[in-house]
Amino acid sequence: MPRSDRRPGPERPPLARLRDALAAALIALACLLAPCGALAAWAAYGLADTGRYVRTVAPLAADPAVREAVADAVGDGVVRELEPGPMRQTVGPFLQDAVRSFTRTDAFGTAWEAGNRVVHGAVLHALRAERPAPGPVTVDLAPVVVRVKQKLADDHLPFAHRIPVWHTEIPVLPAEDVAGLRKGYLVLDTAARWLPLAAVALAVTGIAVAARRRRALTAAGLGTALGGGLLALAVALGRHLTLTDLPDPAYRPAAAAIYDALTETLRTASWLLLALGLLVALASWFTPRRHTPAPPGTPTPASPTSSRTNA
Repeated sequence: MPRSDRRPGPERPPLARLRDALAAALIALACLLAPCGALAAWAAYGLADTGRYVRTVAPLAADPAVREAVADAVGDGVVRELEPGPMRQTVGPFLQDAVRSFTRTDAFGTAWEAGNRVVHGAVLHALRAERPAPGPVTVDLAPVVVRVKQKLADDHLPFAHRIPVWHTEIPVLPAEDVAGLRKGYLVLDTAARWLPLAAVALAVTGIAVAARRRRALTAAGLGTALGGGLLALAVALGRHLTLTDLPDPAYRPAAAAIYDALTETLRTASWLLLALGLLVALASWFTPRRHTPAPPGTPTPASPTSSRTNA
């Protein structure tokens, strides 16, 4: 009866299999923490930093969709303050046109930047406070009006000095949402500090523990690339859900512009993770293997030809 030329490979020692299993678990956990760490860092150091936030949203003052949305919202609010009757019908369109014209001036850019700074600072102060004040988070936009008034006066606009400045507390965050958002902010702040470090430490440990480190490095690269791809997909899905949930479809172009500006850094991080992971995986896969010479006296396995001859 002819015998098969195939011979089963040498069985791997139990210790080597245990090391590879442990390495796989560590690398999988590291690849899971990498996109989560990027998301937490973006939220804690990007959105939660007033300076970075204002620098991000300041150019949106020149976006046509944002200007149109602000003009509609402010114009409608001003018209609603008028008493119902012929005056509202006569003056309303002129007020809306005036607001729309104002959004095309440099003063609007000043008001947009100052308003975002005031609102963001108030919300951030409430989230970071050790003992947040009861009630909603409010802001006084009088300093914003003062800056706009000064800008218009510098541009020699007639009667700019007569613009009234009212100190009015405007709510920007309901009282029932402050406690939950504060807890979420504290979790994100802690995660942003430790998740990236934990991901790197787990990946390095997993590669060091693995009996087959080349394969472990390739797996770590592919897992990192997969995490970056999933993060990019999550950003795109979040954009779709955010725009879909808007009650007024007319504000979707402005909301899309704001969402894209705020998530630009996060999208860049996701593509960097994807590119870095693929680069590491390809470099590890195509690196020539090093063959360790056998110690002296090690018997050489017989070839299939010699086996058949001896048989």
